[in-house]
Amino acid sequence: MSTPSATFVKGIVGPDDALDSDIPQIAFIGRSNVGKSSLINALTHKEGLARTSAFPGRTTEINLFLINKKVYFVDLPGYGYAKASQKARMRLEQLIHWYLFESPYQQRKVVHIIDAYVGMTKSDIKIFSLLRQHGKRIIILANKIDKIKESARAATLQKIQDVVGSCQIIPCSAKKNIGVGVLMNELLMRS
Repeated sequence: MSTPSATFVKGIVGPDDALDSDIPQIAFIGRSNVGKSSLINALTHKEGLARTSAFPGRTTEINLFLINKKVYFVDLPGYGYAKASQKARMRLEQLIHWYLFESPYQQRKVVHIIDAYVGMTKSDIKIFSLLRQHGKRIIILANKIDKIKESARAATLQKIQDVVGSCQIIPCSAKKNIGVGVLMNELLMRS
């Protein structure tokens, strides 16, 4: 697959004209520091397009990236632990909840990123349940698969599958470029 064109459009914290357009939206959701921004950089082959940090909670807005002038990648703030005040964490959770479950915006797909090494946490299960209740088309991305010995990967993925049922899981490592092409092909399919 050729390298997609990708540009940062803007960061938003509420209703915005960019989201009112007919451009399809693909949302990326996951715990703080699970690799959402790194994954967007790997998918677009543009290091630094999405800002990354070793500190949880770096993304504080909904960041829009225009891919191939045809689809938005929507990088949501991380949920769970963040190096921020309780008030700031609540604001981020409200922003995520508003965009995914209360706003009029529809996502073509939602990529729910799980740390494969850690597995599904309580907060992952809570978000997954909400996504499913709201009828979202979910892809589970088991990121950081490179941290797990190959001999243990199948069992690790099975534990996640046991929680998410028939939902598609893609093993991935944004860092080692494992599964990135598979995910990009899945995201750009129209179905």
